Amino acid sequence: MAATKNGAEWRRKEWRAGGVSWNSDMTGGAGASDPRTAGAVHVLATTDLHCNLLSHDYYANRPDPAIGLSRVATLIAQARARAAREGAAALLVDNGDGFLGAPLGDILPGAAGPHPLVRAFQVLEYDAAGLGNHDFDFGLEALAEVLQAAPCPVLCSNLTAAQPGLRLPFAPAAVLERQIPACPDLPPVRIGLLSVLPPQTLTWCRQVLAEQLQAAGIVEAAAAQARQLKAQGCDLVLALAHTGLAAAGGESSENALEQLAALPDIDALVGGHTHLTLPDPQHPFAKPVVMPGAHGSHLGVIRLELEYTGSGWRPAGGSASLQPVAQQTQARAVQPLAAEDPGLVRALAEDHARTLERMREPAGHSPVAMHSYFTFFAPDRGLALVGSAQAAAARLLLQGTAVEGLPLLSAAAPCKFGGRSGPYFYTDIAAGGLCNRNIADLQIFPNELRVILVSGAQLRDWLEMSAGLFNRILPGSSGRRLTDPHRAGHNFDVIFGLSYQIDLTRAPRFSAAGERLSPEACRVADLSWNGRPVAPDQRFAVAVNSYRASGGGRFRMLQAAEEQPVPPVRIRQAIRDYIAGRLPPEPLAEAPYPWRLAPVPGASAVAVTGPGAAEHMEELPAGLATPRGFSSSGFWELELQL
Repeated sequence: MAATKNGAEWRRKEWRAGGVSWNSDMTGGAGASDPRTAGAVHVLATTDLHCNLLSHDYYANRPDPAIGLSRVATLIAQARARAAREGAAALLVDNGDGFLGAPLGDILPGAAGPHPLVRAFQVLEYDAAGLGNHDFDFGLEALAEVLQAAPCPVLCSNLTAAQPGLRLPFAPAAVLERQIPACPDLPPVRIGLLSVLPPQTLTWCRQVLAEQLQAAGIVEAAAAQARQLKAQGCDLVLALAHTGLAAAGGESSENALEQLAALPDIDALVGGHTHLTLPDPQHPFAKPVVMPGAHGSHLGVIRLELEYTGSGWRPAGGSASLQPVAQQTQARAVQPLAAEDPGLVRALAEDHARTLERMREPAGHSPVAMHSYFTFFAPDRGLALVGSAQAAAARLLLQGTAVEGLPLLSAAAPCKFGGRSGPYFYTDIAAGGLCNRNIADLQIFPNELRVILVSGAQLRDWLEMSAGLFNRILPGSSGRRLTDPHRAGHNFDVIFGLSYQIDLTRAPRFSAAGERLSPEACRVADLSWNGRPVAPDQRFAVAVNSYRASGGGRFRMLQAAEEQPVPPVRIRQAIRDYIAGRLPPEPLAEAPYPWRLAPVPGASAVAVTGPGAAEHMEELPAGLATPRGFSSSGFWELELQL
């Protein structure tokens, strides 16, 4: 079996829900001969795997050496061996959002055995796992079924049952005991673990959670749980914190890693959710904090130094570091730094084969190539297809309802746009026959279709929030990046059925947290429907995905929007039905692309895209974009004439 714990034989004694006690200890006596004996615990961490368990890109159907738990597994084995040589205990943990996000995760438990992520946790012998918001996307019952075979405690400290007698498939905390190999005659270290995630999870997943759970704030819940663990005699408290760094000036209810690190009873933290890589010189912490990227790009390692004083172990310093699975060469090739672990590859071979077979199933035809390389400054045909499919499905579902006569729009945002996932994370689909992997490439999460009713004023604010993605570009300026890297590309909604421009010379109306910065700010210009200006009190029906309709992305103007009940339809299925002709032709597909950047006299900006964009430059108007070369992180830079 790959990656055994410290090369030693361990035995698991018990795991009790509620006040969890999960003991794994080596044979050894208690008693201290040295009042200040040194020891160490190495925490090995993964996060935001999104079921990228193998080093394979299922969308492009090719190996991807830059991702995959199978490569991280090799680093885990090396780290465990290093800890054993140093006489340190080792702990392997995951920090959530592991079940969904890649086609391999779409396999549900059943005759084939455990979910692939659970199978991987079994093979690699994880010690504990926290939950992330996406782990609840299919609801509590589905999560409980998946977790039945979990080989370790699964934790969430800030979600509790809202209904009497509801049995939860996770515990609020766990206590693990680890013997320090270098100190066999001393008592084991008692390590308390807690786990927190964004309380907004209940909003984002409200359709499937049906008010079964209630949420406490991240910092509030973590502080209380950490105090309780210390009161129970834990020598160390480790927080599995599925949360990141808050945007400057924004509220911290979703991303509260800095506030958690300030809590006195927490000794070390594993961050997540925002797919950053920490530690980072720009974000110093006073205690060990690690966030190991996403998709299996890194292993996080926290080294906690301990000392035994005669009355127990206590922290005596520590450090955090990252180990990547690959690096970029000077020739911009991806060079693996860790081979795939053969044991994990074998264990997932059947899941992998079934996924490849399912991804090969024919789905339709596209006369044009679709890609997302230019999605932030030029028409995106793939996004247009998603918008048209959503509208076609919604139009049928609204027949015979009271809102059938309202203007129907469709909102869609790119799923793959580079960003923190790297220069190869873009949709790229050739013209011709389409199969299921292409549909997944357009819609990587299994979101459902929703229809919401909004006013013209709400619609304008919606677009203003989306337009906050861009940096402010003044006339005559050059060299500034077109988009703000602190804004998520999946929050750039394009609303099909409208016509509008985005004026980059104006300040944004909303912050990344959805806070109104300036009511007078107006980046969205010439907003019209059917050739006429949109009136503030005009009403529209908008087809949109369940994430946005449930409040995802901090689009606060949509909180007051009325939702029109429609039968559940997965957006992936709507796309399949549309391209296969099972849905009628959609009028929005014949309309011009809805938006463009307003001219900025004498100005240029730097657009960041993937190397694959070079194959599609002929689609852009002559003189719009001039290649500047590659950035240090492997992105291709274009200078745009605005």
